[in-house]
Amino acid sequence: MDKDSLILPKDFPELKNDTFLRAARGEEIEHIPVWCMRQAGRYLPEFRESRAGKDFFETCRSPEACCELTLQPLRRFPFDAAIIFSDILVVPQAMGMEVQMCPGKGPTFPEPLKEPEDLQRLKTKVDVFSELDYVFKAITLTRHRIEGKVPLIGFTGAPWTLMSYMIEGGGSTTHSKAKRWLYRYPEASHKLLSQLTDVIVEYLLGQVKAGAQALQVFESHTGCLGPVEFKEFSLPYLRDIARRVKDKIKESGLDNVPMIVFAKDGHYGLEDLSESGYEVVGLDWTIDPRSARIRTGGKVSLQGNMDPCALYATKERISEIVKRMLEGFGTKGYIANLGHGLYPDMDPENVGAFVEAVHAHSRQLLNRK
Repeated sequence: MDKDSLILPKDFPELKNDTFLRAARGEEIEHIPVWCMRQAGRYLPEFRESRAGKDFFETCRSPEACCELTLQPLRRFPFDAAIIFSDILVVPQAMGMEVQMCPGKGPTFPEPLKEPEDLQRLKTKVDVFSELDYVFKAITLTRHRIEGKVPLIGFTGAPWTLMSYMIEGGGSTTHSKAKRWLYRYPEASHKLLSQLTDVIVEYLLGQVKAGAQALQVFESHTGCLGPVEFKEFSLPYLRDIARRVKDKIKESGLDNVPMIVFAKDGHYGLEDLSESGYEVVGLDWTIDPRSARIRTGGKVSLQGNMDPCALYATKERISEIVKRMLEGFGTKGYIANLGHGLYPDMDPENVGAFVEAVHAHSRQLLNRK
């Protein structure tokens, strides 16, 4: 295959392992599929080597680099899905905001939004196909290079999570600057959330056109909202994204793809999330698997939710924790994952033990039926 044909989103290799997609749709499986958030990450020595001395967002803008980083964990572990290497903050960048990744500090906005008049600094119309084409090229390239081994997941940050970063100017424990907007400037807040939603919908559609076979929406900052604020400033936009993306996929004549919503620390909104238009609801480790099944009433598949810190345990202990988790969730409509992303100091061998334990215990559970 010549290099140019690799960039075209067509004639992709046939998918050999569709277990993840079948589980997302609640269909029969031979084993429970497993992948990890941040599986392409700093816990891998080869990842650190590839990234050494390079600017983070420069890496994000290189389809070749993103493709390589996405494929690295698949060479080590028998994951059942891959997730494209990128970052949720490429969306604020596309809207005209500057974001830097500062070593030891994380993402930083030199000029965050402070008052509603700052919204004028944002682009009113964003052409995602020119601003974020590097993500689409990375997805297409990876779909070819992955050679049908497993499905490729595309993703985005959710509106409230992105709004919080844009106002806080980076990470925050209280999110008080962003929450101040919700209480003091509700109209401006809804305006910003709507603008973000419009960009996200086009961005996700672009990812599917480029070859993404599933989509995950990360609402990482649900935990700082209460149920009332969640229902006003997060949930309506999550619903809107699912509905509009599905409608646009249909209008474009593309195959439907499963969509996952992961609202971290959003246990208070589990029932609402299960009725928000997504096939899969991702869970963090603060939710009991059996309770999650009851509360979602079989409406959706579930994904999660081992505490990432369990990977500091011995391999034997990891196996026990996985067994208990799988028994809690059951085998139907379930994708094993962590309750959050992998941390940089984790041992790759223990990640391998986690994947192995999911496959081994799930086969035993399925054989009992």
